Amino acid sequence: MSRPKPLSGFPEFLPAGRFVEDRVLDVVRSTFELHGFAPIETRAVEPLDQLARKGEIDKEIYVVRRLHAEAGDADELGLHFDLTVPFARYVLENAGHLAFPFRRYQIQKVWRGERPQEGRYREFTQADIDIVGQGALASHHDVEIPLVAVDVFEKLHRDLGLPQVKLLVNNRKVLEGFYRGLGIANPAAVMQRVDKYDKIGPYAVRQLLTYELGLSQAQAGACVALAGISAADESFVDDVRALGVTDDLLDTGLDELAGLIRVARRSAPDRVVTDLKIARGLDYYTGTVYETLLVGSEKLGSVASGGRYDSLASDGKTTFPGVGYSFGITRILAPLIGKKKIGASRSVPSAVLVAVDNEDSREQAIAVAGQLRARGIPVEVAPKADKFGKQIRYAERRGIPFVWFGAGYDDSVKDIRSGDQAAASPETWTPPAEDLHVAVTAVG
Repeated sequence: MSRPKPLSGFPEFLPAGRFVEDRVLDVVRSTFELHGFAPIETRAVEPLDQLARKGEIDKEIYVVRRLHAEAGDADELGLHFDLTVPFARYVLENAGHLAFPFRRYQIQKVWRGERPQEGRYREFTQADIDIVGQGALASHHDVEIPLVAVDVFEKLHRDLGLPQVKLLVNNRKVLEGFYRGLGIANPAAVMQRVDKYDKIGPYAVRQLLTYELGLSQAQAGACVALAGISAADESFVDDVRALGVTDDLLDTGLDELAGLIRVARRSAPDRVVTDLKIARGLDYYTGTVYETLLVGSEKLGSVASGGRYDSLASDGKTTFPGVGYSFGITRILAPLIGKKKIGASRSVPSAVLVAVDNEDSREQAIAVAGQLRARGIPVEVAPKADKFGKQIRYAERRGIPFVWFGAGYDDSVKDIRSGDQAAASPETWTPPAEDLHVAVTAVG
């Protein structure tokens, strides 16, 4: 068999990279649970008409068909491109068994058929949180979500050395109300253009608004001026008022956004910033929206995002509004791992290699390994009896810090980094805490 060609957009980490991802997910999962979120998992496929019903994402869906489908088999399924649309379906199907407001987290693979590039992949892992109400959901939950996100990222920075983040927030009510106040009939079309501000700049956005949407120079100028407002405190309200536009929805959005920033400044100073050019592309967002940048890697774009949605899920009688946030786990980690900015202390979990003097002593070596494992020490037994020097080099190649000699007879353990060797008992010996498990740290 010839060597297979890799598929672009489907990242596969080496073991050291998987250790990094697993440790990150441990932090993410435990922090979600500290904030009261319960785990769920949804199926990988959804009916195509459900996947395509919100937002302009039809071209990104991977279609799933049975190779030997029978004639008349009309089911058209697609792999989910995010975890929010499947979650909406899950809520509708299980509403009678859920206690509202329902707080869920979900960590799964998703698939998008877009052009692969750094930070964008066709298969990747997301970690989502959502708070969903039945009929109504209090606006204070919009404040809670970014605080959970900041808690996650601060722990990832402190414990694992990941970059710090800046979490950008806006409220689509501010945008829609402002555009209405300008007399613009199609606010959604303006949002789509303004959402490109960071990619193409203010001048190009202004050109799109005038030439594509037919806005006047004054209207386009006001929209661009609004998009340029950013602040880490409530001063953005005065900046918006200074533009001279009035509208009831604008007032509501400014009040909600100011309340979020006020609370965030007390809990996470300078981490949460108002940015009035943030709109989010999918059309199910109705209020607060979030985007997150890695400090020092802003060119990657948003690595985590979300927002408020008031009408994504409805059974015709009851509406289930919610607010959620999605962490792009692969989007965050793949560039950092690929550029060796974060790594693992070794590529295997084993802290100890039990040497085998000769094949007759393998049984004793296995017994020693069992005693060490019973006390929570990761161990492997040498794959073959060999000269001790070769077994030490084998351990070095795998990054195993300790080698155990004389299994069951004259037991001793050697730290192959320092060369120190001492008598040891498998019933009492324990490696230093920093060597017991694989460590994940920033590099350089």
